[in-house]
Amino acid sequence: MAEDRIYADESDLESLREPFRFDATVAGVFPDMLKRSIPGYLASIEAIGSLAARFVRSGTRCYDLGCSLGAATTAMRQAIKAKEIPDCRILAIDNARAMVERCREILAADRSVSVDTETGPAIEVILGDIRETVIRNASMAVLNYTLQFIEPADRDRLIRRVRDGLNDGGVLVLSEKVVDPDPAMERLLVDLHHEHKRRNRYSALEIARKRAALENVLVPETVAAHRRRLEAAGFSHVGVWLRYFNFVSIVAIR
Repeated sequence: MAEDRIYADESDLESLREPFRFDATVAGVFPDMLKRSIPGYLASIEAIGSLAARFVRSGTRCYDLGCSLGAATTAMRQAIKAKEIPDCRILAIDNARAMVERCREILAADRSVSVDTETGPAIEVILGDIRETVIRNASMAVLNYTLQFIEPADRDRLIRRVRDGLNDGGVLVLSEKVVDPDPAMERLLVDLHHEHKRRNRYSALEIARKRAALENVLVPETVAAHRRRLEAAGFSHVGVWLRYFNFVSIVAIR
């Protein structure tokens, strides 16, 4: 696993002016970046597998919306294979070409996630805009730290499309960085997150540069805002099942 050192070069002043992009440089270190940056990330991936084993039905589709390098896709696929749920298909969609290309390489190299339908569900990795993705006959959809990168004005429509494409009893997993409405609590959570990054060998310079690069690119919301949106879209049951500092994962059932 390549180490994330994107923001470590003190002589690279140009990066201070560049917004965060899911380019080839990020794709090359993304697993390390997620593991060291997002508290509870590995737990969220593990739970996606557990939810797939519980909710995915034969003859249906699963959607990994904003799939990046396919971690959620892999978790769903392995759970579906283990439960021997037939005639399933996983569609992994991302609009970043570098991520899609690397995702295809990773899946092709991992025998446990072969696209061979005789040993598990077929996987299709698609370069596309998840806001325009047609979602149908779905028993599971995942937005794993994806919605936060979508324009806020487009979020309600996307969540409604996901809900409408899920079969009755289908599940959406929504993981996001959030903000707390209490300013004092928000400051505490941000400080704790930065401490987490320092423990994972990120320098103060790297933390500051990454935060600047994500400004106006990653736009977080409150847990209450996410809950209102999901309920307004028509989900019957909504609950936070995992929270670690200012990162949460929500389960919504149609």
